[in-house]
Amino acid sequence: MDGGGAAYNPRTPEEVFRDFRGRRAGVVKALTTDVETFYQLCDPEKENLCLYGLPNETWDVTLPAEEVPPELPEPALGINFARDGMDERDWLSLVAVHSDAWLLAVAFYFGARFGFDKEARKRLFTMINNLPTIYEVVTGTAKKLSQEKTPNSSSKSNKPFAKAQHQTKNSKAPPQKDFDESGEEELEEDEDEHGNTLCGACGDNYVNDEFWICCDVCERWFHGKCVKITPARAEHIKQYKCPACSNKRARA
Repeated sequence: MDGGGAAYNPRTPEEVFRDFRGRRAGVVKALTTDVETFYQLCDPEKENLCLYGLPNETWDVTLPAEEVPPELPEPALGINFARDGMDERDWLSLVAVHSDAWLLAVAFYFGARFGFDKEARKRLFTMINNLPTIYEVVTGTAKKLSQEKTPNSSSKSNKPFAKAQHQTKNSKAPPQKDFDESGEEELEEDEDEHGNTLCGACGDNYVNDEFWICCDVCERWFHGKCVKITPARAEHIKQYKCPACSNKRARA
């Protein structure tokens, strides 16, 4: 398995970063929105399997490369063997950690292969480091840290985007501006709160005018487009469960 590297060879930090982001998006999908399919493919009765993220934002679970050494660094081997011996969330977190390490290995393999100098390597790492890790997306770590800054964060009505124009619980929209006693808007705190909120599917930050929805089980936020929920559909949802939580309940 060449990990999708044979199609083209990125030769600049920006090209390597696009390759990194595409592979990362594929792995995030496998561990979040496509988790049921991923779970079933990782049968412990099969041979050693690896999770590959591909540059076109897709993923694949398959056998490792046969050639030695491989064309690209290989992901963690045998992730399927631990599936039934661990709590599912712990197993997914473990796969996420190994996937983060693999993505960095692939990115800096390209950097070494094409002779990136110190400045180019620094630029590449800075771009990569501006994204949350797959582990942070899968576990919701970054979101939890941002919620700790917000009073009454356990209350759905106080979370970012919880109140839509029609006041539905799960719909889009930043909360209406809060005012202090002097009547001034608390803009800095509001913007900081929104900027730290990550989509549980793609891992990207909140952007103004996007529709978001919150899972009532795991309390993670998602772009509506990532989980295929529209504002109109959200109006009729009394309790929303994200794909991962819905699939977990179905298996139970």
